[in-house]
Amino acid sequence: MRILVVEDEHRIAVAIKKGLEQERYAVDVAYSGTDGLDMALGETYDVIILDRMLPGLDGIAVCTQLRAQKNHTPILLLTAKAQTHERVEGLDAGADDYLPKPFAFEELVARVRALSRRPKETSATVLTAGDVSLNPITFIVTRGRQQITLSSKEFSLLEYLLRQAGTVVTKEQLIAHVWNYDADILPNTVEVYVKNLRVKIDQPFPDQPPLIKTVRGFGYKIEA
Repeated sequence: MRILVVEDEHRIAVAIKKGLEQERYAVDVAYSGTDGLDMALGETYDVIILDRMLPGLDGIAVCTQLRAQKNHTPILLLTAKAQTHERVEGLDAGADDYLPKPFAFEELVARVRALSRRPKETSATVLTAGDVSLNPITFIVTRGRQQITLSSKEFSLLEYLLRQAGTVVTKEQLIAHVWNYDADILPNTVEVYVKNLRVKIDQPFPDQPPLIKTVRGFGYKIEA
């Protein structure tokens, strides 16, 4: 499952991202309302965690614009303002749930799970390419009829590549979306994880074409 976190306080944003990644979610982060709106409209997410107080566009404006453009991704609104009329304002703007700060991380995860179970008006949940399928909700990956066990990072890497199927994904994009630029990773980390994925996704299936292709000088690609 892929989540967008829109939070201008870097410490909070990074803490939420790392915690959700430990729960095996793929997480993108935006630090302003404008960037969050652009990412929400340009990518597909299962849940959006949105801070109410943001520079530029605030959370209420982001909610309003997303709903006006027929984006129905579930939104969890975070805020330090807990008065009833402010909660009502957020829900009326299009938010699906409301969580006041400070909050327990366990409650945040529980609310994300609840939102992800709601019927979606977006594209199908299961991502596919050829005979490979990945379910972001159940974390199940299969090729043909065989289930494949992946680590958390391998799963996030494959999920991002599948969501970008048909386009070349650069190493920098993978670092930003799977590891986050704040993470301390080695220069060859992406190559190592792609190699590990190929060992699990391609090598056991010699009769099938390779799933992940290297585009020399540019990055990696999965055919749509």
